[in-house]
Formats: sequence, C-alpha cells, structure tokens
Amino acid sequence: MNEYDSYYSNDTQPDHQPQNFPEYSSGGGWNQSQPQKPKQPRKKGGLKLVALALCCSILGGVLGAGAMMWVQRSSLPEGLSQQEATVLVQSSRQASQLQIVQTDPGEEKTAAQVYAENVQSTVGITTSITTNYFGFQTTSAASGSGFIISTDGYILTNHHVIEDASSITVSLHDGRSYEAALIGYDKSNDIAVLKIEAEEDLAPVILGDSDSLNVGDPVVAIGNPLGELTFSLTAGYVSAKDRQVTFSGGTTMNLIQTDAAINSGNSGGALFNMYGEVVGVTNAKYSSSSSSEASIDNIGFAIPINSIMEIVQSIIEKGYISKPYIGVQVIDVGTEARRYGLPQGAAIYSVVEDSPAEKGGLQANDIVTQANGTEITCGNDLVTLVQSLTPGDELNLTVYRQGQNLELTVIVEEQIQSALEREATEPVEQSSQDSWGMFPWGFLP
Repeated sequence: MNEYDSYYSNDTQPDHQPQNFPEYSSGGGWNQSQPQKPKQPRKKGGLKLVALALCCSILGGVLGAGAMMWVQRSSLPEGLSQQEATVLVQSSRQASQLQIVQTDPGEEKTAAQVYAENVQSTVGITTSITTNYFGFQTTSAASGSGFIISTDGYILTNHHVIEDASSITVSLHDGRSYEAALIGYDKSNDIAVLKIEAEEDLAPVILGDSDSLNVGDPVVAIGNPLGELTFSLTAGYVSAKDRQVTFSGGTTMNLIQTDAAINSGNSGGALFNMYGEVVGVTNAKYSSSSSSEASIDNIGFAIPINSIMEIVQSIIEKGYISKPYIGVQVIDVGTEARRYGLPQGAAIYSVVEDSPAEKGGLQANDIVTQANGTEITCGNDLVTLVQSLTPGDELNLTVYRQGQNLELTVIVEEQIQSALEREATEPVEQSSQDSWGMFPWGFLP
C-alpha cells in the first residue's frame, strides 16, 4: 500500500503552486555526460522546474538486522558439532545508534569563512547507469553533490541523484574517492542516505534549524554545478519559505526558494546560513522551456532540513522509514465546486479500510476545513500537518459533510516503509474530472 506525502491538483492557484509541471533533467558527468532522456512534449512558453543532476538507482542488497546465510561444514562457527549436516547462522549485529551532539557555531560568518569550514564536508557524487537496449548493455555517467553528516561516513544527497545507479562513487575535496553503499532513500521527499568507509574520521556539517529562516536571510550553496565546476560556492538570499512546488511526476513539496545560483550538478548539496549551519538540501531550479524565450535566472529551491531529519535518522538507525499515518486520499476542492457553495479545504477522495481515519469516522467526500485549530485551505495543508505529528497524537478535525459541520477525532498511527524499496504501487490518475473538479490524486499519510 503506497501512502504518498503529497496531493496532486490541476486547480493551480498562483499562491499555491506553479502553473506548469516540471521535469527532472540530467547534470553533467564527471567523466562523461549522460545522454539526455526523451522528454514529454510541452506547451511553448511554459516553465519547467529542473531537478538537478539525475543519476542512478539503488544498489543491490537488503538492509536489515538479521540476515540468514547457509554455511558449509568446513566453515562452521567454533563450537558447532561437525556431525550436523546444515547450519543456519543468524546475525546478531546491533543496529546503528545515532548520538546527537549540540554545538554552538558562534557568530555570523562571511561567505568565505562558511566555505572554508564546510568545503571538506562537501562531496561530489558520480554514478554509473547500466541500460539494456535490445540485448546490448550501455553504461553512462551522471553526477551530483552531497554532504557528510557523520564522522563515520554517512552522506546525505537527493534521491534523484542516485536513482537507477548501478554504482556510486563519492569524491572528497582532498582528492580521495570511495565506492558508496546506498543505505536507504525516501523518493517522495527526494532524499537518499549513502555510506562510505574512510580510513579516518570525516568532518561532518553542522545541521541547523530551517524553521528559523526568514525571507531576506543570506544563504550560500556549495556543490558541483554541471558536474565539472566542482566545489563551487554561490550566494544569495532566502526568496520565500514554504514555496509549494509540483513536479512533473505529480509530487508536491514545500521548499525554500533562493536566488543563490543552483544548476545541474548542485543537486544534493547543502544550503548554508551564515552561521555555517545546513538549512536545506538543494534540489531544483526554474528554467525556460525553449531557447526562444527570455532566460529565467536565480529561482532555485532547497528541501528544508527540518522536514527530513527524522526520516534520515530512521533510515540510519532502523533501516526503514517511520511516518505518521491516518489513511486517506485527499484532493483540493476545485474552484468550480466552491462556486456552488462548498467550502475550501482538503477533500477526502477515499478512506483506507480499517485505517485511523475510518476508525475516527471520516468518509469519502468529507471536506476537512480545520485540524487541531489550524485552518485547512487545501490538501497539502492537511498533508503537512499530519507529517508534523507523531504516532499516538490526536488529530481533531472540523469536517463539512452534506451541509453540516462535524467534529471528529483521529488517532495518528505509524506507517513503516522500506528504506530501499517502495512497498506499494504508484498513485493512479483518474481518467476524467471527479466531482470536486480535480484530475489526479495521491495518498495522504
């Protein structure tokens, strides 16, 4: 069962999301450039949002606490009887434990100081992609950025940087390079966690508080634009917070908008405030859709660090992703429906059987207008609120149903998702408009 963190809507209001659906584009390779993938036709004059530095997919392997293996008698562990024909050996390896260390970054720094303190924590990521064409294998390369988050070699980057990878190589500023293991990823939040085995402790970044950002705050990005201009710094300001962006695949994300230059190859790199703290993960930009249009400059985006760190910790410590879950599908209430008197809010498209939502009394066609005292104006408002809760929390809802306002309470539960493989099908698009005036839809946690 696939529980998506975003809703999809064709009712695109200017203050909610862009008018166009963007698409990923490949970045420049470190050794060679990746062939461009065929793109869907698009209308002339439209914008596209470019998710930077497409790379490779997941490596083989299974992440878990107890791997079983067959062992021949010649390699039996000490103490086992040689008279036994076959032995199952189960691992007792302890799961990774994270220790959070608090530190004071001191006073505000110059861009040069932020760069000097963090360039050793920035990495280049090169991936190999093996493709079969009519029985023939071809290999291409693509590249992106990442940054070290622990002394023992955990690295954070974008999921689209390592998507479809058959191998992942991480390059450090001092010239060292390592083959990286993919520990886990969350596609809906466009993040991936890698691990390298270095000979000595590495220098991690300091993780900051993206909620403390203000529009107008200065920020800098360190990454590898075009996969060739390695370890470059660009500077700018926070242009907007909580900018709702919808990608061509339908995924909607709330991102930091910045005018710091973000280009192909920057994906997965860190966005720093002037205390030298990571406040975001750069992942997208706007660009014009044809050469005949005026260029679009300085509209880049980054994933707020606060929105993903619990997921990152869960991947490292548990090997799976734990998310709050209520079990409904939501859409916006369309403009046409509101003209006939329906309130704005998060419309319930469907309710998962035996889910917390069903137990709490939610039904299809309900419209959630308020949750825990907060006004709900669209589907993404409810998605964001649920994501901020923890299992066991109460979700007190005001619901419009057939002309009446009801008060319902839903108890949030935990949803567990594999960190290396999506456990359900992708969302399905409707073939025609539904009664709410919307085309596609997606799962709410």
